[in-house]
Amino acid sequence: MNSSDFTKNSIEAAVRLGLLLLLATWCFKIITPFIVPVMWGVIIAVASYPLFLKLKSLLGGNNKLASTVYTLLTLTLLITPTVMVSNSIIDSSSIISERYESGTLDIPPPNESVKEWPLIGEKTHAVWLQASVNLETTLKKYDTETKNVGKAIVAGAAGAAGTILQFVLSIIISGILVANASGAYDITVKIFTRLTSAEAGMSFANLSRDTIRSVAQGVLGVAMIQAVLSALGMMVMDVPAWGLWTLAVLVVAIAQIPPIVILGFVSAYVFSVAETTPAVIFLIYCIVVSSSDAFLKPLFLGRGMSTPMLVILLGAIGGMMMSGIIGLFVGAIILALGYELFMAWLDKTEVAS
Repeated sequence: MNSSDFTKNSIEAAVRLGLLLLLATWCFKIITPFIVPVMWGVIIAVASYPLFLKLKSLLGGNNKLASTVYTLLTLTLLITPTVMVSNSIIDSSSIISERYESGTLDIPPPNESVKEWPLIGEKTHAVWLQASVNLETTLKKYDTETKNVGKAIVAGAAGAAGTILQFVLSIIISGILVANASGAYDITVKIFTRLTSAEAGMSFANLSRDTIRSVAQGVLGVAMIQAVLSALGMMVMDVPAWGLWTLAVLVVAIAQIPPIVILGFVSAYVFSVAETTPAVIFLIYCIVVSSSDAFLKPLFLGRGMSTPMLVILLGAIGGMMMSGIIGLFVGAIILALGYELFMAWLDKTEVAS
């Protein structure tokens, strides 16, 4: 091959590679808005597929009817608690606003035990006491902080509304996926086969599936149980804005932080407004709810998997720190795959030696 042909072929190859790169970049930008909803759709579909099979069996094996009913039920499970929590927050906000405008809003004085809170006890007690004596003066004194909190709440509400709409789309996508589960599974196996080998393709596809279900049950499932139990306790004790506190409990539980971090403040409020006996019972209840993950998590996380529970948990926590809630699943899957590849390499090394 002479230099002229080499130059011509090089230019042609560069043009083709450039066009392929342009096409890939263009496609990626087009689907970027849908990546997160599709990923959540996959996660929801994989986690709930065993339940879908039971529903399909109850409906006589009708796949289309089962997927439609599944989608409607899942949307109901999302929307109903959202409406309940939103109503709680709105009702509490309306009552507080009305009482403040009419001058009848009373802040109960803090209990002396508030001073014993670590780091923030003294300052919290002082501000709380001042607010109980003259709320209007206290709000004016901390006007900047109050406005910042208000802006944060509004921004958080807007973000929550966007997240809910995103989950509605994800649930619809999951309904489409469970209706075509066998085809989606075959494609997943082919992808892993191309990336690894024919023997490992199905194994890694099954590992990804089992990891998603493990994290859904062991992390999100346990967090939701703790949030629901917390909500029931706060509703019984008539805690204001119990819906907002429930959301806070859910967030810290997903982040693997003990819910007592939130429930402790709620208990302090209950002690300041309720009789001692019910307040003590509520505090004990909060401690039990907060520590319930100690026996719930081993029941669900890593169940039926050869990958150690610690690997799954570390992957979920690390992934969430990097990428938010969706990182719970992505991090756990990546670390589980990495662990299995590493162990397979070790086994081959031992055989070779």
